[in-house]
Amino acid sequence: MRLDKFLSDQTTYSRREICDMIRHGKATVNGVAVLKNDIRISEERDSITLLGKAVVYQKYHWYLMHKPKGVITAANDKKQITVLDLLSPEERFPGVSPCGRLDKDSSGLLLLTDDGQTAHKLISPRHHAPKYYLVKLRDPFKDEYRSLFQSGMMLREGDREEACLPASCEAIEAHLAVVELHEGKYHQVRRMFAAAGNHVDELLRVQIGQLSLPPELPAGGYFNIINKDIDSALKSSDISYVCEFCQCNYSSYWII
Repeated sequence: MRLDKFLSDQTTYSRREICDMIRHGKATVNGVAVLKNDIRISEERDSITLLGKAVVYQKYHWYLMHKPKGVITAANDKKQITVLDLLSPEERFPGVSPCGRLDKDSSGLLLLTDDGQTAHKLISPRHHAPKYYLVKLRDPFKDEYRSLFQSGMMLREGDREEACLPASCEAIEAHLAVVELHEGKYHQVRRMFAAAGNHVDELLRVQIGQLSLPPELPAGGYFNIINKDIDSALKSSDISYVCEFCQCNYSSYWII
């Protein structure tokens, strides 16, 4: 691969900016400054630096973010803060966008990536990557919710009703419950509890597959994740383990 292409792919600088930096000796290959932008390099074997910082090859970029309330899940918006606005300028690589959605009034685990193929697997109902949500309910949890959710509730979509895929829910405290979904309809968790006669006061996505939201990660925080993390997000979990995780780490997340 050409050096200028590698650096433009692995940084947020334009190709023109990269070429200018190379001409001025700001890039090295295996410790030696180079002045030609078309030099051929091995992205996996050679050691590359730009402006004194190592540039490590990544085919795709993945970020795990704790999305705060009040921030919209979108790539850009002229009026509102988006999840991409929370990334540092150095990490806003071309093509990076949210993997799935989390509504403005909800918080929790959100993935961002430029790997469209794997992102599709995570959000497609056909692949059944489960998503888990901790919800704070206005009224106490009722045992009947379990069978209602498992039966595949009917929710209104415009002028028609549409069936949800079977879902699971379990209480961990009187007003706290964990919900497992295999799809992502608009405001689905809130609408399902509303259809059951309750109201969701707060919602936190805590897990995708076996990939959990780290309890120490503050709202608005994020970090880079690697392939094994993505693989875990595609694996099935068990709602009982998620309930235990929430009980240990998030039962006091909201003031009950």
